[in-house]
Parts: sequence; structure tokens; C-alpha cells
Amino acid sequence: MLIRANKGAWRPQSTGVSIASRLWLAFALVLLCVVASLRPLAPALAEELPPPALVAHGYKMAGDASRVRLVLQFDGEPAANWFLLRGPHRLVIDLPDTRFSIEPEATEARGLVSDVRYGMISAGKGRLILSTEGPFAVEAFDILRNTSSPGYRLVADLVASTEAAFEAALADQVTTTGSTRSTPKGDRVVRSEGEASQPFTIVIDPGHGGIDSGARGTTGTLEKDITLTFAEELKSRLEEDTRFRVQLTRGEDVFLRLDERVRIARQHGANLFISVHADTIRYRSVRGATVYTVSDQASDAEAAALAARENLSDELAGLSVEDENHEVSDILMDLIRRETHAFSVRFARTLVGSLSDRVELIKNPHRYAGFRVLKAPDVPSVLLELGYLSNSEDEKQLLDAEWREKAIGSVVTAVRSFAGATAATGG
Repeated sequence: MLIRANKGAWRPQSTGVSIASRLWLAFALVLLCVVASLRPLAPALAEELPPPALVAHGYKMAGDASRVRLVLQFDGEPAANWFLLRGPHRLVIDLPDTRFSIEPEATEARGLVSDVRYGMISAGKGRLILSTEGPFAVEAFDILRNTSSPGYRLVADLVASTEAAFEAALADQVTTTGSTRSTPKGDRVVRSEGEASQPFTIVIDPGHGGIDSGARGTTGTLEKDITLTFAEELKSRLEEDTRFRVQLTRGEDVFLRLDERVRIARQHGANLFISVHADTIRYRSVRGATVYTVSDQASDAEAAALAARENLSDELAGLSVEDENHEVSDILMDLIRRETHAFSVRFARTLVGSLSDRVELIKNPHRYAGFRVLKAPDVPSVLLELGYLSNSEDEKQLLDAEWREKAIGSVVTAVRSFAGATAATGG
């Protein structure tokens, strides 16, 4: 029974039972009701949140700075979805109903991929995130049934691409929900719609640099200095033409891996890649400029030897070389490689013709071999050997500003001719 207290308050009338006892009794009754109401829900919650049904395992990643392939094994068929993010550039793969059983060391950064993270983002939902060195394109994303073992595998191919192409893919993602289970064959080479209207882009690659000084001349001239000076002067001349956009792979004395040079060319959307060198040769009497294109079969023994020396650049800098054999995934990519090679040869012949009017060339000046730096699948590429530092006359020329001006003029003429012909044919 409650009675009115002074100042309008209420207080209980004494009945022989303490206030504390009454409160504890009320609390116990409420607690029993709550527990009783929850007990029937426990089995339902267990049914709604079952343990993940699939296990992701056997993570493998291989590649370099221009291309990476990821393979992830599953004990059943995953319903994988992916989407892109920027800042940094990332590929996010969502794996519903999946848990991870991956060796941490297998996910170490490699080539184009700078960081790998994975884990559970909610009950029964796994996520894998790959961050990259700059923009990329998802060339392939497939879920395939294993042929020689139980289960399925996820195969994703990432290739260095342009910022414009990456932005176009992000925009497309908004209208297509940004996720898919596999890529159609026709979408495996990503190009933005406005790419044709972009300036003709030339990436100039000054060979060697940093710890890798390259060849040394008869008076101590270093190849890395010759190539950087020539590349900077060539860039300045080309930029006088407003049709051209020019980028150097390096603008200072730093070391770059061969695959990084290729990645820079692809991520700048290069229409042409020119790698500049000034090597040595065992025959000191041999002199003159040479233009090389890539080929599995070398044109001659000297070309093969030069390619072997240039391909050792990474090892000379203390890096292990993993020359991944990326098989052509489909007929489309094979056709692109062939077309690119045809354009490379076309520019090489144009460049030889232009140089022959103003500088001395070696015998059979267009040669070919397996140069790793020329292996971008979609960028016409040549290696320009300015001369041989093993020859005193060539070394003197390479240090002469007037000679470099003549040689640069010939290269600019060749680039203009090639760019004009490419535009005319829609290449």
C-alpha cells in the first residue's frame, strides 16, 4: 500500500517485508521470464548461421609488374563476386559461405600486386583484397572445375592498365552492380572508349640506372648516363609537337626492374615504347646504331648475346629473376600480340630509314632477339642501340651534343611518320 509522503512524494507502508527483498524478488522473476523467452530461439539462430560450407585453400600467385595470375582452390563450387576500388587500386573478391585455409607466406606481395589481405567480414562470408601498383585491368576471372583433382579453382588475371581504363571500368561497375562470376572472352582486353581521342603517347625508357650502370666506355663513360641524357633531350623535342604526350620510365639515376619498365609503359597507355641503350661489344671496331625488336628466335648470335646481357639487369642488381611463362589465354590475346609485333616491326623499319640519312648504322641495322623489356603484349616496342661504348669513335659521338641532336631529329621524324600512319589506319 502506498501513501502520500511530504512534498508530494510516495513511500511504501511497512508490511514486515523489506524493500530490498521485494526488489530482488521482482528482478529474479523478470530474469526468469527473459531466459525462458530466449531458449526457444537458440536452435533457430544456429540454423540461420551455419558454419561456412566451402574451404578456400592452395593460394598461388605468379607474375611480374605488368601481369599477375592468382589461383585459389576450393573444395566445392564458390559463388565468387568481384569489384574494383580506388585509393589505392584494389580488386575485392567476395566469397560467400567460405572460410580460408591459406598459408600466410603464400600471399606475399608479388609484381603488380603490392598487398594481399583476406579474412571473414561477417558470419560465413570471406573476402580477399588485392592492392596493386597503379591501375590494372581484370583480364580474366573464371571459376573452373578441376580436371585432375576434386573441387574447383578461381583463376584471375590482372594486367597493368591505364588510369583512364580503370576509371571506365569503375563507371561500368556502377551500372552493372560491380560484380560478376566470370569475364566474357571479348572483355579480356580492357580499353576505354575515349582512348582513340587521347594524345599519341610515347614512353621513353633510359636503359639501366642506379646500381646497374650498364656498359662502360673506353674512357669510363657509363651507359646509364648516356641513355638518360639522350632520353631527356628526345622527350623535350617530341613535346614540341602538341600531338604527343611523352613519359620517361625514369627521370633520374635510379634502378628499375625490367618488368617495372613494361608496367610504366602500359599504365601510361603508351602507343609506342622506345628503350634507349649504348652497349659494348667484343669487337671494338664495330660501331653504329642498331634497332631491335622482340622475337623468340634471335636474328644472329650478337643479338642473342646482347639480349642475354640486357635481361640480366635484374640479377646484376641483386634481384632474382622469375621469368613467368604466361600462356596465351585465348585467340583474342594471341591476335593482339601478333598485331603489336607487326606495329613494332613497322616502326623499327621506319626508324632505321630515318636514322640512315643522318647517323652511321651497323650492317643489317634491324635485328631481333628475346628482350624482356620489349615484351608488353599491347605496346609496339623497340630497343634503340645508339652505338657501342666499346668503340672510341662511338663513345665520342654519344658525348657530343651536336651528334645527339642529329640522332634525335631522326627519331622524331620516325615517330611522326609512325603516329601519322597509325592514325590513318585506325591502329
